[in-house]
Amino acid sequence: MWDFTSRKSDTSSLIISLRNPQMEIISENVMFLLFCFLSSCFLIFTATTRFPRSSYRSATLPPGPPRLPIIGNIHQVGTNPHRSFADLSKTYGPLMSLKLGRLNSVIIASPEAAREVLKTHDQFLSARKSTNAIRAVNHQEVSVAWLPSSSARWRLLRKLSASLMFSPQRIEATKAMRMKKVQELVNFVNESSEREEAVDISRASFTTVLNIISNILFSVDLCSYGSKNVNKFQETVIAVMVAVGKPDVANFFPFLGFLDLQSNRKTIKCCTERLLRVFRGFMDAKIALRNESTNDVSNIDFLDSLLALTQGDKAELDNHDIEHLLLDIFSAGTDTNSGTVEWAMAELLKNPKTMAKAQAEIDRVIGQNGVVEESDISELPYLQAVVKETFRLHPAVPLLLPREAETDVEILGFMVPKDAQVLVNVWAIGRDPNVWENPTQFEPERFLGKDIDVKGRDYELTPFGAGRRICPGLPLAVKIVSLMLASLLYSFDWKLPNGIFPEDLDMDETFGITLHKTIPLHAIPVKKRTISSSYSLLFV
Repeated sequence: MWDFTSRKSDTSSLIISLRNPQMEIISENVMFLLFCFLSSCFLIFTATTRFPRSSYRSATLPPGPPRLPIIGNIHQVGTNPHRSFADLSKTYGPLMSLKLGRLNSVIIASPEAAREVLKTHDQFLSARKSTNAIRAVNHQEVSVAWLPSSSARWRLLRKLSASLMFSPQRIEATKAMRMKKVQELVNFVNESSEREEAVDISRASFTTVLNIISNILFSVDLCSYGSKNVNKFQETVIAVMVAVGKPDVANFFPFLGFLDLQSNRKTIKCCTERLLRVFRGFMDAKIALRNESTNDVSNIDFLDSLLALTQGDKAELDNHDIEHLLLDIFSAGTDTNSGTVEWAMAELLKNPKTMAKAQAEIDRVIGQNGVVEESDISELPYLQAVVKETFRLHPAVPLLLPREAETDVEILGFMVPKDAQVLVNVWAIGRDPNVWENPTQFEPERFLGKDIDVKGRDYELTPFGAGRRICPGLPLAVKIVSLMLASLLYSFDWKLPNGIFPEDLDMDETFGITLHKTIPLHAIPVKKRTISSSYSLLFV
């Protein structure tokens, strides 16, 4: 087990800082002071807050709400931009322009407009608009998520991710390991069931996904159930996601970046350095082992494959590249998958009839004393519909990652100006009453008998994005989420603790790059059957 707590003495202080109210979304008082400061600079900066090119002024920009001097529409963003943008789009349409300080933004909120961005004009709208937090650690210069898609470095990192980790062959090779980790989750929940204790679904699912990802990357478990390390890993990853994604004054006024008014730069520096130290430890250990022993290729993991590319005169990577690629995969892979499982369980607990229907299907296909395997998922259409419905209502990345227009682009008769930030509000598209019937209701039945998937071809449901920027981890993510959810539903019945009624279950969310359930879900498992010993035989 990797000793996460042994690294440096600032562990407790960092965790405390992650919980410090001063690191929440900027307060109204600070916003007021900032507005006063900016207003005093009006004569200096007012000219530069307009579109700088005459072609912008003469082009037909998408409609949008009126703008205040200097701040533009910042006051309309709020702490949950995906919701604020969705509300504004109801008035100004599915292609909407906003002025956020000096940042020109175009918000996409319909499948038709999303198709234009993610497919038709993907070539010109695939650059990234990096955030102040990302720039604090220069991650945009080496990250497969943030590098421009036109760069040779991006193509190399994308190819390596796809071939060495997410290819069908690699996913198949790690299938037994995923089954083993999910069984460890079932065993942990079973122990809680025997004690009649509620399970923290957020923490338990994060532990499972963390160990799946760490075994693919490093061939080790990073945490065990009940370990304090789980909380530290989870809080660190979530802090990174919040710092990168939440509204930041420095994103709207870059000249204020050095002030770090919301501590986003400080947070991401501390948290990413903590994760990078872990990665360096594994890298150093593997390099030392390789130097001391004969070539053993019996257990080559992702990190082994990457380190092999650092050798020779024509090395394709260096250790710095590897660290940041691991940061991309580790952060995105753990947080999004575990969060989706938690949202799915929350929706099922809120809708007991839907849960019962999903469990009945699983029981019918698996039998009374079987084991849920990945190959069974294709025989569970209602479970697949539950997963799709969760992605529709709770996309892990509600605005996808911000894109940047590399040139003027015409979309649906409007001009998206060069250098504008383009945000695809997949959260709003998933709740659009013009696309979905009863859009706010959790109804998996809407997907039965319909050929709608999450693979980037159906633009009413693109939680993983589409086009050249589609998430390369999509195939693995769907397998992990489906297997974990099916196993939890097959082995246990579930009820809410403390007499909470399903209709009263709190579903508030916290915005970052990813969307988290504000209050972690706790639920009491009730064992349905004896946990089969055949699980262990699968991994002998």
